[in-house]
Amino acid sequence: MLTNKEITEIKDLCKQNRINILKMVHNAESGHIGGAFSAVEIMTVLFHKCMKLAPKCTSDPNYENRDRFVLSKGHASAVFYSILSQVGYFDKKELMTFRKFNSRLQGHPTKLCAGVEVPTGSLGQGLSIACGISSALKLNNNSAKVFVLLGDGELQEGSVWEGFMHGAGMKADNLIAIIDRNRLQIDGCTEDIKPLDNLKSKLEAFNWYTIEIDGHDINDIYDAIETAKNKNCPVAIVANTVKGKGVSFMEGNAGWHGKAPNDEEFEKAMEELTKGI
Repeated sequence: MLTNKEITEIKDLCKQNRINILKMVHNAESGHIGGAFSAVEIMTVLFHKCMKLAPKCTSDPNYENRDRFVLSKGHASAVFYSILSQVGYFDKKELMTFRKFNSRLQGHPTKLCAGVEVPTGSLGQGLSIACGISSALKLNNNSAKVFVLLGDGELQEGSVWEGFMHGAGMKADNLIAIIDRNRLQIDGCTEDIKPLDNLKSKLEAFNWYTIEIDGHDINDIYDAIETAKNKNCPVAIVANTVKGKGVSFMEGNAGWHGKAPNDEEFEKAMEELTKGI
């Protein structure tokens, strides 16, 4: 469990990440803000408290032993870039080049950007990629972990369940899948499109050790990831979240899946996010 001081520090980092995301998407006049906001606490705790990082360059002596991360829900790249700037992969000033021509920070992550292991964005592919990385690490006797963040909408893709089946079959004890369960996708509620409940039971039926948590509770996230790191089997974490978390008029609103705020909406959102700072 984290100390009160650590929780306060993480909450402050989460606030900054939401502000960064808002500025990036508004400046670019495009982006996926709802699913980026829902993943803020998950990503902030993961990168700042749970992963082994080697952010400087490939010459870092710890580079090969770094934990790997795959953003399967690649459209939520704004939160990924904000986090990468926080942990030292590039300067925060570069965030404002998001989705611009010749920028390293494209709408979906690419290898142009430091800290990105694999290009992602074609939904349903990230878990399979993570399974491959997991196998390679084990073949090389490398103890690093592989984390993959999936959106719940992409769990409607058959390839994801092939990945879950494969991960269990190869006993991938270095593989941790985190599902951003915000229950909304571009067309509306996941349960109205292709129902996923009871998701925990489904994952357990595929022989994954499964933990269900509040995806905005910092201690819940930290404890679940640390537990997962010490299991001798693949682990799935179902993180219940709110799409658009942090801005009242975006929360629980599928319309903010892939929409940029106009100037008036930006000012209103900034007022909410900077309150108390």
